[in-house]
Amino acid sequence: MLMTDIPSNVSIASDDLDGLRRAVHSLEHPGLAAHLSNMLGKPVELIGQALPTGAAEMVSAATSRALEAALKVALLTMASAPRAASQMLHKALAMASGAAGGSFGLATLPFELPVSTIIMLRSIADIARSEGENIRDPEAILSCMQVFALAGRGTASQGSESGYFAVRGMLAKSVTEAARYIAERAIVEEGAPVLIRFIAQVGSRFGVVVTQKLAAQSIPVIGALGGAAVNYAFIALFQDIAHAHFTVRRLERKYGKDIVRAAYERFRLELQASA
Repeated sequence: MLMTDIPSNVSIASDDLDGLRRAVHSLEHPGLAAHLSNMLGKPVELIGQALPTGAAEMVSAATSRALEAALKVALLTMASAPRAASQMLHKALAMASGAAGGSFGLATLPFELPVSTIIMLRSIADIARSEGENIRDPEAILSCMQVFALAGRGTASQGSESGYFAVRGMLAKSVTEAARYIAERAIVEEGAPVLIRFIAQVGSRFGVVVTQKLAAQSIPVIGALGGAAVNYAFIALFQDIAHAHFTVRRLERKYGKDIVRAAYERFRLELQASA
């Protein structure tokens, strides 16, 4: 196998570098609009789409409840034996959920979003497991939850605070505290302050994508496709981010965090230069 040297004088296998390069592309260009644009074959702009009064409060409450339900139901009940990620099954389930709720828009959000989120988180956990994660480990469980925050990042033009490693760093303390809490109690207790704080941090970014989803359903050209099509793009976004995130984590375990981050930054700068 060919090896490629990076400035740290540690060699990373060429296939791993290729995987990291793909991960950088996904993690530095997250967004529901891009997935919808690929589906429609034309650019889709979600910024500025008007939503009903009170939508922000409803989205905030719905995302928090959805993340709480997903953490309890989707991850803590999964078997830890490695197996291939079943992406198409989860896409089909998410489409069915979207079809059931998409026709009525905001009114169905409190009911449809928890179902979609549980389906997506199970898909994310399958992807994590396929990349070598032990999803019975609380830290790995919470790393699956991080994917919802990563997909809700801003663009590169918004500064370093929106960067992949910046978001991971922002969540690091909460992940450590919440993982310790879960490990000590072996259950997810409702109302635990450390879990509330973690879910609030993730939910604030997840809510950005949920709002974009609602905006997409209000655009005539997309609305004609129905809630199932929007949900397909919705879950595809999180699956894409999950593959990239857990590729980075797998390579960190193999080569060390500093080495992987140095290579990641090199690819990120190359990507910016080519844009």
